[in-house]
Amino acid sequence: MENQILRRNMQEHLIQLAIGSVTLEGNLVIPPVASGVVLFAHGSGSGRHSPRNRFVAQALRQAGLATLLIDLLTAEEEAMDIYSAHLRFDIGLLAQRLIGATDWLVHNPETSGLEIGYFGASTGAGAALVAAAERPKLIRAVVSRGGRPDLAGPALADVRAPTLLIVGGRDLPVIGLNQKALDLLGSAEKQLVIVPGATHLFEEAGTLETVAKLAADWFTRHLSGTVSSQAT
Repeated sequence: MENQILRRNMQEHLIQLAIGSVTLEGNLVIPPVASGVVLFAHGSGSGRHSPRNRFVAQALRQAGLATLLIDLLTAEEEAMDIYSAHLRFDIGLLAQRLIGATDWLVHNPETSGLEIGYFGASTGAGAALVAAAERPKLIRAVVSRGGRPDLAGPALADVRAPTLLIVGGRDLPVIGLNQKALDLLGSAEKQLVIVPGATHLFEEAGTLETVAKLAADWFTRHLSGTVSSQAT
């Protein structure tokens, strides 16, 4: 199947991306004057309809950033993964699909002139960092929310994009994993922010708002709005 963009309304597009042997679906929103585009890599058992990621995406759009939320697994794969929980931890598979979506953004006329960032949650953060390591001239910033950057393994040393790791203050096991991953990151600029009182899903009052502000500030600082000459 060829890649398609299906207009849902004046602001949001339902897109279909042919990546390898599968077709993935996503939601693309481009503000009138976009300064960059952020591709979301969802975490374990999540997808593009995740209320937490949609909340962050809305905040990014208010900051002038385009957003693409995609399902990295097909509906059939999601159904299988409910029982096996295998594919959500297949970081190599998720990263390759994220790279396929990245290449689509590069060739899509509406987004081809925009710098690209990744927002990863849970296991999606590991996939985002692997993909960033494989596309160092294209990916200009990465933000992880309650992520598992440790799952990127040896690829951490090859990440060149400025990387922000956000973890809940009560998400103790994940704090330790993020601290170790931070030390291994090859990024010129990297930072770990611990949000006080937040658990893994940032369900506590005001904590997700903090994540959204941190992410918006990071992306607007690092996405210039035009593709650099090195990326072409």
